[in-house]
Amino acid sequence: MASLEWLLLTYKVPAEPARKRVAIWRKLKGMGAIYLQGGVCLLPKTDDHLRRIKMLENEIAEAEGEALLLATVGLDQKQQDKIVARFNADRDDEYKEFIDKCIALEVEIAEETRVKHFTFAELEENEQELGKFRTWIAKIQKLDFYGAPRAEEAKERLGRSEQILDAYAHNVFAAQDENSGG
Repeated sequence: MASLEWLLLTYKVPAEPARKRVAIWRKLKGMGAIYLQGGVCLLPKTDDHLRRIKMLENEIAEAEGEALLLATVGLDQKQQDKIVARFNADRDDEYKEFIDKCIALEVEIAEETRVKHFTFAELEENEQELGKFRTWIAKIQKLDFYGAPRAEEAKERLGRSEQILDAYAHNVFAAQDENSGG
């Protein structure tokens, strides 16, 4: 396997105001960075990440902090595998949360079906929730640089949630037809 390259960013910013430090942390996490320790993080070396970290360097400087950016590789395959495993573990945590939310939606729809609560308002609410899930999984997938193990499970769970919502929609339309004498 070829050596993978990463961008290693080390930075320090003053403790106060905390909002600046938190904003930097959020941006790095939003790019999919893993933290090796406080103020030391890694991202895959891509032109996009390099551009975004360079912009973040300016923010760090404006916050009266310091930053050092290096390109790096793992010393050997074992080290490289450890880094990839850390990225995958972060994504798997996100996929697990996603899967749990899908299951909660499925349980809610099952309860609505059990009590025969077939309304357009409930259907619309659940469709909006599913739309949020589609956006959410796309964000996770964008940061899934190395194919986290739970990716396929999350994709399948979304498909199952879509099927369950489709069945619920069928029940809503059937119930509305019955109510209208159709």
